[in-house]
Amino acid sequence: MVDANELKAVIRKKLEEGADAFLCLVDEEGSAVPALVTVADSPDLERVSVSGARYPLGKLLIELLREYPGRRFAVLARGCDERALVELAKLEQVDLDRVELVGLACSAEAAKACGWRKPYARRVHLGETAEPAPEREAIEELESLSDRERLRFWEEHFSRCIKCYGCRNVCPMCFCEDCALENPQLVEPGVVPPEFPSFHLIRALDMAGRCVDCGLCEEACPAGIPLRSLYRRMQEVMEERFGYRPGEDPGRRNPLSELGTEEEIKKILGSGLES
Repeated sequence: MVDANELKAVIRKKLEEGADAFLCLVDEEGSAVPALVTVADSPDLERVSVSGARYPLGKLLIELLREYPGRRFAVLARGCDERALVELAKLEQVDLDRVELVGLACSAEAAKACGWRKPYARRVHLGETAEPAPEREAIEELESLSDRERLRFWEEHFSRCIKCYGCRNVCPMCFCEDCALENPQLVEPGVVPPEFPSFHLIRALDMAGRCVDCGLCEEACPAGIPLRSLYRRMQEVMEERFGYRPGEDPGRRNPLSELGTEEEIKKILGSGLES
């Protein structure tokens, strides 16, 4: 476990080395909340948090980089935070030349829950990396069901959805000003639970090639819907079809962001597009 004093020392060092601010989490009445530390003697340093609590700090970086052009920020980042920032940079939402990542290792429990082969940042400054052990039990159980049983499974879970938008709001990859989930032509307003399966299908397709498997959506869901399994399976399909895993290669864009020729698409998807 990382000691808070270790993080304090790293924050002071980064500020001394030229970062204009350090984005991290601090304890506020028992909850971890974001804080921007700008000076080495900030009172926030006494409240820095290195607990298991997580927050999509990348979403805050989008706003900070726009609000303060020319400023440099250091940010505490787990493996999933780093992957999200890599993808956000490809989408021109963040400028990584103005961001310094301070890698924080996840606990063994969090690493086990992660579906990534390397559940940690490229460079870990705090903590020790846990051995990867991706879990597929939930996905394998779902895949053992027939199509009808699987449809019934998701229909039952999605029937508990209260359309709070928690999954979208906490997602580090959701930043659109105009969200398709609030488009009345796609999702009927005022209907709870939302019509099955349009609401969740829209979000699942939007996550294809973008989900970094942070699991915050499932963690935030008050209805206990197993969203992580759904999006993780989407990512497995992306890897099987396109050899693409979000956040792993900074130089490669999401294949779904680039349209190919009809013949190229048919070659990838097979005979499903044959007329």
